[in-house]
Amino acid sequence: MKTKSKSKLLTKQPSGFLLLGSVIAFFIAFSPYIFYLYEIFPDGPVWENSFFTYESKYYLNVTTAMWMYFGKITPLLLLLIWFFTCKHWWYHAILVPITMYSYQLIVAFYEDAYMEPTRFLDADQLIYLAPFFIVILSIVYLVRTQIFDRIYGIDLSELNETDVSVFSTGLSSKDETELEQFRQEDLAYANEPAEDYYRKL
Repeated sequence: MKTKSKSKLLTKQPSGFLLLGSVIAFFIAFSPYIFYLYEIFPDGPVWENSFFTYESKYYLNVTTAMWMYFGKITPLLLLLIWFFTCKHWWYHAILVPITMYSYQLIVAFYEDAYMEPTRFLDADQLIYLAPFFIVILSIVYLVRTQIFDRIYGIDLSELNETDVSVFSTGLSSKDETELEQFRQEDLAYANEPAEDYYRKL
C-alpha cells in the first residue's frame, strides 16, 4: 500500500512540473504576440468599453500608449519568469532590470493618464533606483562570497584571528607566535641532559 501511494505521489509531481514548464515555454514562445496586442486597441485618444473609459492625454492615441505599455510589460514578464525559474546563484541580479522596467511602466502610465509633469521622475530615475541597485548588488556579492567559501573551504571567521598584510613575509602574527613557541620547546628539549630525556621516555 505504501509503495503504491509513493508511486502515485512521484507520478503526480513530474506531471505538475511538466505542465508548469509547458505553460512557461508556451508563454515565452508567444511573447511577441503579447507585445503586438497593442494593435487591437482603437486608434484615437479615447477607449470606451463596458468596464471603464481610458483617455490618452499624453500620447493622444490609445494605440501609441498601449505600444508603450506593452513594450515595457513584455520584457518585464519575461524577466519575472527568468527570476522565478532561475537556479543560478546570481538570480537576485535579475531584480535590477525588473525594477527598471516596473519604474518606467509606472512613469509612462502616470504621465499618460494624469498628464502631469513627471520630469523629475523620468530624469532622475537612476538616482531613485540607485539605493535598490546597491542593496541587490550587495546581496549578490554576499551570496557569491558564501559560495566561493564553500567551494574552496575558506572559513571567514579565521580572518579576524590572522593579521595578513600586503607587505607581510607570508606568516601571520598567530603563526609566528606558534612557530616561536615551537622553537622554544625544541630548545628546552635540546638543553636537557640525555639521562633526564631518556628517563622521561
